Amino acid sequence: QQLFEVYCDQTTDNGGWMVIQRRTDGSENFYRTWAEYQEKFGNLSNEFWLGLENLHALTRKGSYELRIELEDCANIRKFAKFSSFSIGSVEEQYSLTVSGYSGNAGDSLSYHNGRPFTTKDMDNDSRNGSNCAMDYHGAWWHGNCYQSNLNGAYLNCQTTTYQAASWYTFHGIQYSLKFIEMKFRPI
Repeated sequence: QQLFEVYCDQTTDNGGWMVIQRRTDGSENFYRTWAEYQEKFGNLSNEFWLGLENLHALTRKGSYELRIELEDCANIRKFAKFSSFSIGSVEEQYSLTVSGYSGNAGDSLSYHNGRPFTTKDMDNDSRNGSNCAMDYHGAWWHGNCYQSNLNGAYLNCQTTTYQAASWYTFHGIQYSLKFIEMKFRPI
């Protein structure tokens, strides 16, 4: 067992959330390798990723729910909540298990259920002939390719590229969201 610091949200929806990922200003590079995504990177007080190994270790036993906060450039905030969430082992390529959507952002994550994680140097997506993480500048649980790309490029509200950190059911996949936060808690 290893110890590591986490960021907890004790105010949203009765608290108890451990934050997995946050995007706020583009200060952290999220276009990284498989090895980098396995580990934690960034600054817990600003932009960061908790690490696939940590996510698997934390969600492999017990039951967890996931909440994703999204904010657009008009300061409109929406959320998506999933009543079941876990991340597989490295042998399972950190596959995403997610179900039970509720919220007001629309469901742009269930498409990715059961998908393995893909990075620019580890192509586990179902698209033949190209790597979704390279094509769309974002490591994610890509299929062929995505409905959400929350590790995509932080482009400060730009709305003209498919490489944007985006959520299809909240402004489409060419809209770079201003704020993104993913978090989970036991249920």
